[in-house]
Amino acid sequence: MDLGVRWKLHGDGRTPAPGAVVRPDERLSWPRTAGLGAQHVVAMFGASFVAPVLMGLDPNLAIMMSGVATVVFLLATRGRVPSYLGCSLSFVGVAAVIRAQGGSSATVTGAVFVVGAALFLVGLAVQRFGARIIHAAMPPIVTGAVVMLIGFNLAPVTATTYWPQDQWTALAVMVFTGLVVVCLRGFWSRVAIFLGLVFGYVLSWALDRIFGRIHSVDASGKVTDHWRLDLSGVGRADWIGLPSFHGPSFEWSAILVALPVVIALVAENAGHVKAVGEMTGDSLDDRLGTAIAADGVGSMLSTAVGGPPNTTYSENIGVMAATRVYSTAAYWAAACFALLFGLCPKFGAVVAAIPGGVLGGITVILYGMIGLLGAQIWLNAGVDLRNPLNLVPAAAGIVIGVGNVTMEFTDTFSLSGIALGTLVVIIGYHGLRSLAPPHLQEPREPLLDEGTSSYDSGSGPEPGQRAKS
Repeated sequence: MDLGVRWKLHGDGRTPAPGAVVRPDERLSWPRTAGLGAQHVVAMFGASFVAPVLMGLDPNLAIMMSGVATVVFLLATRGRVPSYLGCSLSFVGVAAVIRAQGGSSATVTGAVFVVGAALFLVGLAVQRFGARIIHAAMPPIVTGAVVMLIGFNLAPVTATTYWPQDQWTALAVMVFTGLVVVCLRGFWSRVAIFLGLVFGYVLSWALDRIFGRIHSVDASGKVTDHWRLDLSGVGRADWIGLPSFHGPSFEWSAILVALPVVIALVAENAGHVKAVGEMTGDSLDDRLGTAIAADGVGSMLSTAVGGPPNTTYSENIGVMAATRVYSTAAYWAAACFALLFGLCPKFGAVVAAIPGGVLGGITVILYGMIGLLGAQIWLNAGVDLRNPLNLVPAAAGIVIGVGNVTMEFTDTFSLSGIALGTLVVIIGYHGLRSLAPPHLQEPREPLLDEGTSSYDSGSGPEPGQRAKS
């Protein structure tokens, strides 16, 4: 059985010829491949260790399980889809809502485990019936609205938890990160979150040395005099050791909050597979279902031991675009590096020490970007918001999701925020569509941007060619 773990040496193994690309089944020399793997780790690092911190989970375990999930993904896709699976930021809002309802880390990982299982089943369905089932159930108006309400639902977390801890550091980090995103190019722009964290870390250390302790709310919400950057835990941490594991706990209220994120994950995976296919010149339509299912399995493995869920990372697509090296051997190297990082508790302690004010500056941009990805889905698909069939369910669902509106059905069961908003968008759109006059029922647009029509027809573009919608 071909598992995609054998690679041909590209040229002399040193430098690709001008205009040449290193294909997924090729590699450079092993030292160069290891270097590329390290670069992929740096690319995923910023978001991958921010996600578990924001979710209240162990960053060491998160990085380790991202390596495991990447290995599962590469084996499942037989090495045809070069990709790194890092910690998903789509669940940050879900974790915040669950914890606000009194849920523990086990409750968070239990809810997300179910989402991973649902994603796995979606992948199997896509593998069996094709992506037409995605387009039918989740047209762009629905997908964009759900992604938008998930992102903007996070705004109160920044406003009430992180920003007040050190407002001036938060402002400085926000400005610095924004400048990096806009003013730098290529790889450096894609690791802007990581650079912003490093900047905030150093700035907080310097402000402690210059001005001493700050009088503000701390991570627990109490107003005290405290250090911006507390490194006491770093000194106590060991250099080598296992991360902390815990099993999931399943509660229906938490599961219902988390399930809507499946929509965002399907969109992320499908867009990733299409983008990689166009970059490598291979039609990967037949791998879409497998990729979605593999992502689900990776998330299930991670959350089963207490880690966060995973998803395909666009940051690593940027690295491939910059280097024109699509070798899956580099991703195997990246996965090995991630596993080693996970075995260093001191690294986890450094991550856990990130000051709240720094996270405030980062999340202002990060959460807003997540929400605006929903608008990008609408723009790419040409969604007409003048059509009330699109406007009404999206408007209602977004306000419910962002405002955390609650519907109480019984004394023990209620829906609110993300879960309720998602149901309003999906049920509202399909219900209204079944009743709307023909002139409002526009043809359904594909879920993704240009190049997805081949999923429905079952035939992909020729290698190196873009399918026409």
